[in-house]
Amino acid sequence: MNYKVESVNPYDSERPKKEQVTHMFNMLAPTYDRLNGVLSLGIDNYWRREALGVLKKYPHSHILDIATGTGDFAVLANRILSPEKITAVDISDGMMAVGREKVKAKGYENIISFENQDCANMTFPDDTFDTAISSFGVRNFEDIDKSFSEVLRVLKPGGVFMFIELTTPEKTPMKELYKFYTDNVMPVLSGIFATEQKAYEYLPNSIGAFPQGREMMLILKKNGFRNIRLRRLTQEITTVYIAEK
Repeated sequence: MNYKVESVNPYDSERPKKEQVTHMFNMLAPTYDRLNGVLSLGIDNYWRREALGVLKKYPHSHILDIATGTGDFAVLANRILSPEKITAVDISDGMMAVGREKVKAKGYENIISFENQDCANMTFPDDTFDTAISSFGVRNFEDIDKSFSEVLRVLKPGGVFMFIELTTPEKTPMKELYKFYTDNVMPVLSGIFATEQKAYEYLPNSIGAFPQGREMMLILKKNGFRNIRLRRLTQEITTVYIAEK
């Protein structure tokens, strides 16, 4: 099955989404952390902490961080969960290069490692990880079903998949405030930071096309996950999804 978000691309409709997303994040890598914090008004760290706190009651010795970007979620997971190992994967070498420097500066190299892996076709053996996590990366997937099936495959029995995604608020007045922010404020901020304008046109478009709430829970169920639930944060701007193998 194809989902609307899979056809939302940063640049054009001709090239594969994976190729375009890789190029976009390689270009954004030098300024990504700074701009991401500004665009989220600093709330993104709160969202990540809240999401990771859910995992404390589950086994988490070996964590897979999918679409790790510059490694912020992996670093925070290490701080909150104290796992034995975190394997951080992404398709953007530019973003991971920033992440490796960050991990090195914090002295976490023995715990956090980075690998270029496509989450729709990972090379890890079956039943490798206790937990899989992702922070604002699932809407960039080229094939959600294939990627979710791969996550299920590499998780150990009873393992947990937890991911955070931005969502479109449905209630007034947050719905109107969100639209004003994405239509007017976000382009100005991205221009100030001299980033690719296409990247921050892609952001609200991909959020709007992303399967949300019950629809996403049904997708997880279809791909073999169980005990699926969600938690809304900051008046539905962000949603945390938790599913078990």
